[in-house]
Order: sequence, then C-alpha cells, then structure tokens
Amino acid sequence: MDMSRYAEATAAEIAAAVRSGRASATAVVGACIDRIAAFEPRLNTLVTLTTEAALEAAHRVDALVAAGRDPGPLAGVPVTVKDLIAVGGVRQAFGSRLLADNVAAHDAPSVERLRAAGACIVGKSTTSELGSKAVGDSPLSGITRNPWNADHTAGGSSAGAAAGVAAGMVPVALATDGGGSIRIPSSFCGVFGIKARFGRVPVWPPAATPLLAHVGPITRSVADAALVLSVIAGPDPRDSGCVNAPVPDFVAGLHDGLDGLRIGWCGSLPYGRVDPQVAQRCREAAFALASQGARVVEVDWPFPQDPGPAWNHLFYGRIAGRVAELAGTAERMAMVNASLREAIAHERAAGIGDAAAMTLREQATTRVATLFQQVDLLLTPTMPVTAPPVGVDVPAGHAGRNAVDWSYFTYPFNLTGHPAASIPVGFDAARLPIGLQLVGRLDGEATILRVAAAIERVHPMRGAPV
Repeated sequence: MDMSRYAEATAAEIAAAVRSGRASATAVVGACIDRIAAFEPRLNTLVTLTTEAALEAAHRVDALVAAGRDPGPLAGVPVTVKDLIAVGGVRQAFGSRLLADNVAAHDAPSVERLRAAGACIVGKSTTSELGSKAVGDSPLSGITRNPWNADHTAGGSSAGAAAGVAAGMVPVALATDGGGSIRIPSSFCGVFGIKARFGRVPVWPPAATPLLAHVGPITRSVADAALVLSVIAGPDPRDSGCVNAPVPDFVAGLHDGLDGLRIGWCGSLPYGRVDPQVAQRCREAAFALASQGARVVEVDWPFPQDPGPAWNHLFYGRIAGRVAELAGTAERMAMVNASLREAIAHERAAGIGDAAAMTLREQATTRVATLFQQVDLLLTPTMPVTAPPVGVDVPAGHAGRNAVDWSYFTYPFNLTGHPAASIPVGFDAARLPIGLQLVGRLDGEATILRVAAAIERVHPMRGAPV
C-alpha cells in the first residue's frame, strides 16, 4: 500500500494491506501521525495524543503478521476515541476543566474490542463539555473547526471524531451519541456515522445519561462502519442495559438490492424550520432510491408535539447531578460552559419530573413503532441547517432552543432507542455538507447500512479539502 494515499484509504483497505504484508502497521501509523501533525494545528480535533502507545500497538500487529498469526479484522487501522469514552491509563477529561486531570482506570468494552481487533489508538478526540452541545467547542479544548470551512463548527458533541475522519487523519473514530452527537458532526463534516439500537454496543463505565447514551463509529465509508460495528457490538456483563442477543453480520448484506423496501420520507416537522436547501437535497436523495427498487413515500413526522421536554429532562436533568457533584462550589461551577449551566437551569425550571418524562418517552416509542408498521425505514434531514459559524451555540432562526434541542431530527431517536445514521448527500450553496438521516426499526441496523450503501454509490464520500 502506498502511504502517500493514506488519507484516502478506507479501514478495510488498510487492514487488508497489513494482513497480507503489503503494508506494515508501523508505516500506517507513521502516516497517520504525519497527517495529524499537518492539520491538527488548524482543526484542533484531539485533546490528547497517544502516538507512543499507537506505535507500540502497530509493532505488535506487525509481529503477529510476521509470525503468521491473525492480527484481527482492523489490523493496523488508526482510530481516535472520543474523550467521553475510557481508554485505560489515558486522560479522560470529558471536555471539562472540572476533570482536566482525570485518568481512566480501564478501557471501555468498545475500546477493548478495537484493540483485540488490531486497531491502533492514536488519541482522544475533542468533545463539547460532557457531550452537552451540538457544536464543537469546550472550555477545556477550545474550538474544533470544520475541515470543509474552518470558520464553521465541526458539530458536536463528537466534534474531533468527525473532523478528524473528514480531514483524512484517521479512517475510523469511536464516538458517542446521547442526542445526536454522532449524527450531528457527521452531517456537518460530510462523513458517515451510525448509532446502533440502544444497548447494541455496551456503554461502560456508566454514562451520565444512562437512558440515552450510545457508542458507535464515524467513518468515510459505509462498509467501514459496518466492519467496526461488527467488532464493537455485543453484550458485556458490566452494562446491564445491553441487548443480550447475537451480533448480526452487518457487512454481509451491504450490496443486497432494495427491491420491495418501503421507505418513508419526512422533510419537515411542526415545531421547527428546515433550511430549504437542506430539505430539497435530502428529498432528492431519498426519492432517488426508487430507481434502485425501493418504494419511497411521504410520511408525517411521528411526533405532533415536541418530545424535547422528555429528552431535556433525561439528558440535562441527569447531567445536572454530575456537574453539581464535580463542581462542589460556586467558584468551580463558574468553570462550566455557560450554555450547559443555562440548559441545566432551564430544565430545572421546566421541572416535568421523572414520571412525566418516562411517559412521554413511552409515547414517543409507541409512535415510532406505529410508523414502522407502514414503512421499513424513515429518512429525514439529519440537521435543519448546515454547519453554523464557530462561536454560535444555536443558529439563526432557532431562537428559544438550547444548545442541543435545535437538532430536532436526532434526539427523538435517543429517547426511543432506535438505530439511526447520517450519510452525506451533497452540499449547500456555500459548499458545506448536507446529511441525510436514516432511522430503522429496533433491529434494523442492517437495513440502515444496506440503504446507506446504496446512497453511497450515488453520493460517494470524499475527504474535505483541508
């Protein structure tokens, strides 16, 4: 494998080259380190570099190959891990000055599985504080910038994950999603990101928002995401919320046809506006699937009333306790991002309570289940706009929303636990990426990936022009 084309290589291509001996994992990680050095000062995607550990992992992979042993399906693949996910022995600051010196004691299950598959972890990617914003900045690490236009946000909260993949620093990033945090930056940065159904991938140590938290991959190809999801999915006894079922083969059906598949398209909702360019581009991509055999129909948004109050209670209401515990004093509370403090105060003032939030959550889940009696997949815009300028928490036209719940299309499916992904389908007039969201039935990850692969054949992903 020619290291000069590292930035365009997929994880599958890298692993195949390393496993066959056509490339060394050490050379691949070296190319990754060079790419990071070239673009990190401009984009700010990493809060902690682990290059020495990555090179050690690469040497181990090369030794296995030399000994004729199987190094794993992700052999030599450089990966970043979001700073909300534990990597043993490495700082885990959660994007917060309150945790600036915290070091994780153990690997999260998903990290353990990546390592066992031969992946080489090169660093911890930036996140908004405690994953609490849909844009990419935090008091600890500052602003993470969009590789397509550095004056715009990479999105949040998995900011560095998506920006690093889009910039060709790494082919795979491990990220989290509690209200859209994989899908939002994937949409803004023009890459693919998927959260499987709730509990498909174990979350441990426990998240501050245990009823909403997901872990999943961000990649530059659908096939890479399917490969990584196959590695990290599956139950773990440390996470009592896991789906205790065999892991489907997410790779096997990627190239199956779409004949007979019923797809619902919804481009608007009753309590928020969508940029016309975004809605039109997503609609065109959705209805183009009819040429591949799918039956595409217009459907209504399943939530006539905004489920945001339930999500806000289960998200900010839970984070409030974590922040209060960490801060302890008013002086330390002042170290917390202002938008997070405001969202916590607003949620407390709303005060809907646990019982009401859980009732709303059950109603939302029922509505989505009813929709999936009519269609096999729901397509929507991922975001109502393309990436806002840096320094903006809530974009123009969405006043009255907090730093996440202007992402109208994403957070409802954290409430309901359904799998959902974002795939790029074009650009607006300013050449900023537009993402299309795919939402599946509870066990519908394979369908999401199959349709995403069909979309990718029409809209191939490309690296950002950094």
